[in-house]
Parts: sequence; C-alpha cells; structure tokens
Amino acid sequence: MGTQQKDPALAMNELTAGTMESARSTSEQLGLYVHVPFCSSTCDFCAFYQVKPDTRKMALYFDGLEDELALVSWDRPLSSVFWGGGTPGLLSPDQLRRLGGLVNRLPKVSERIEWSVEMAPASVTDARLAALQDVGVTRISLGVQSLRPDLLDNLGRQHTREQALRAYERVRNRGFPSVNIDLMFALPGQEEDVWIADLQEALALQPDHVSTYCLTFEEDTALWVKLSQGKVKLDPAHEARLYERTWTVLAEAGYLQYEVSNFARPGHACQHNLNTWTMQSWVGLGPSAASQFAGERGSNPADLALWRDQVAVGIRAREDHSVLTPGLLWEDALIFGLRMNAGVHLDTLRRRFGGTSDEAERAQTEIGRRLETLVADGLVERRADHVFLTPRGRLLADSVGREIMGALQDSPA
Repeated sequence: MGTQQKDPALAMNELTAGTMESARSTSEQLGLYVHVPFCSSTCDFCAFYQVKPDTRKMALYFDGLEDELALVSWDRPLSSVFWGGGTPGLLSPDQLRRLGGLVNRLPKVSERIEWSVEMAPASVTDARLAALQDVGVTRISLGVQSLRPDLLDNLGRQHTREQALRAYERVRNRGFPSVNIDLMFALPGQEEDVWIADLQEALALQPDHVSTYCLTFEEDTALWVKLSQGKVKLDPAHEARLYERTWTVLAEAGYLQYEVSNFARPGHACQHNLNTWTMQSWVGLGPSAASQFAGERGSNPADLALWRDQVAVGIRAREDHSVLTPGLLWEDALIFGLRMNAGVHLDTLRRRFGGTSDEAERAQTEIGRRLETLVADGLVERRADHVFLTPRGRLLADSVGREIMGALQDSPA
C-alpha cells in the first residue's frame, strides 16, 4: 500500500522549513549530547552502552562529566541539548538537577532552546519531571515501544502497558512543550493488524512527535542470539508492508514524516537530530558519546571507568578519531541528508563543503556517478540540484547510504 502523504521532498512546510533553511545557510549550530549510561536491566534489542547504577559508578560518572566539560573549548552557544542512554530517568531528582546545573553553566542561544530527555516509562515520577522542568528541559521522549503486554515481554522491557499510559499522562500534566513516543514494529509475533492497532492507540494520546523503528538485530544482544538460534526470523517483505502502512496512518493523523523513522506535528520536529543530520557540530559527553566539533570527529570509550580515567588526564573523543575534511563532510551530509524527506540541495553542499580542494572535487564527481545509478534504480529522484529518496528509497535508506559511503576513498586520486 502506498502512502497518501504529500510529496515530502517538495513540501516540508512549516514543520521544518525554517530549520532546514538555517541548516543550509550556516554551520554555526552546536548541539550537546550527554550519554547517561545507567540502566536497571538490558532490553533484548538494545546495543547501547549501559551499566547498572550504584553509588560508586554514579560518583565516577559525575566526576568524569565535570572533567570532560572543562576539556571542551566552547566557541559558540548551544542550540540544542539531548540526554540519552541508558535511562536518564534512573537519576534521582537531585542528580537530574546536578546534571542540569552542569549544562546550564554553558552559554545557550536562548533560555528556551530545545532540551530533550529520553525516559523509560517505569522511571517517570512527578518529582523527576519537576526536576527536569526546573533545569529547563522542553521535550520528553518516552520509550514506550509497544502498548501490548505480550510484545513488551518479548522485548524484555521493564515497564507495563499501564505504566506507559500513566507516564504519558504525568508528562502531559506537567506541561512539557513537546512529547515524543518511541514505538517499534516488525516485532516477533506482531502481525500487521496488531501493529496498526498499537500505533492508533498511541496516536489517540495525541503526542507531538512519533518515532517508529523497525526492530533490528544488533550483535551481542539477546535478540541476535535468538535470531542465530532460529527462534525468530527476518521477513523484509513484512517489514516493508508495516512501514508503508505506518506512513499512511500517521499522515492521516496529521503527522508529517520528515525523516525515515520520524514523524511530527508542525513545530515539533526534533531540532537536535536535525542538527546532526545536516552535519552541523555537536559535543558528546559521557562514556560512548560521539562528537563532531572543532574540525574533528571521535567518540569516548564505551567503558565508564576507562572514560573516567581518560578525561582525568585530558583525553576525550579519541576512539574512531578522524579529522574532518571537505570530502568526508560532503559525503556524510548527503548520506544523512537523504534520510530526511526534504532531501538535499547539491549546490548547498558544494557551498558548505566543496571548496576548491582536489579531495572535495573527487568526492563530488564520484558521488555524482553513484547518484546516477541510484536514480536509475528508482531509489533516488533528482530535480535539478535537488535530490531526495523515492518511497522505495525510503524503504531501503540504509542500502542507499551504503552505496554512497566510501565515494571519496573509491574516487581516483
């Protein structure tokens, strides 16, 4: 079934048009991501770095954040903040205020910048929400995943349906400007009618933003083990059907798809993620957090003690470290930009990253050839200098990204 959405590449409308235009014309955006690694248990699908909290680990964490903050040469005010995990909501109200106090030391473009925090429904309490409001949080993202008890059990989630509904009500009652619900589809045992019923029940709550993720099987997770044992199976055709139905249901409910997995009402697109997808700058703090800042890209070790030891002696973001070059940024801006329904304007990328370097020219030439192949395959549409994914391309966005990746390395010197 095809989507009934307007052509997303032509009509980002009031949802993100202003943000996208700003992202095209400036590279001054600076996001802050803080990884809070604490979780009480590991969900079957989760591959993010996490540890069980205790007093010693909490002390290591906050001491490390203090040291890491001092290592960054902050050259511009923050335009967005995002706390992810792990489960940031496992911090106590006092710890949330302490973490917020660290962030509030930094200059911000406005006291009302978008400030997002991920929360698991079981961790939502009025006291924690009050603490988040006190420090300036404007957006709560609830990891609901499903409202079906059997599916939650299959995922190893630690909350119940009732807790998810109660958590949403508490967040709404506190008056946060934006509320997102995370949902997952193509779960084991989830037929099409079950997924649509789950989605529609979530929409009845009237969230401002909905993120829908197809279940993926990451190595070193419980689900990966089940897949390798044949206890669960992949079904790409089933996944595609659910995805396309998702487009239709959300569009009919007034949510514009602005990225492969993200849908929002006007004014509620996630600014922090847009900053990342348009290859702006961001600083990542905490174990495993990644940064793209001051001409370099890298990540912290996914190990609380090692990260703490490194920042104590002045080392941060040295894992997978690379120097940002015009060609690399050009390539990545295209890969991530194509994941957005608005697509990208090639002349904008040329102005931002092209320069006159031989490397950038080689990247542009090779990327041009690869785009021609993707257009011929029906995955990408091109109108003058504007390129964007077709509906089929959105189903295969990861494959499109892989096709473009490495253009610089593969181009002749």
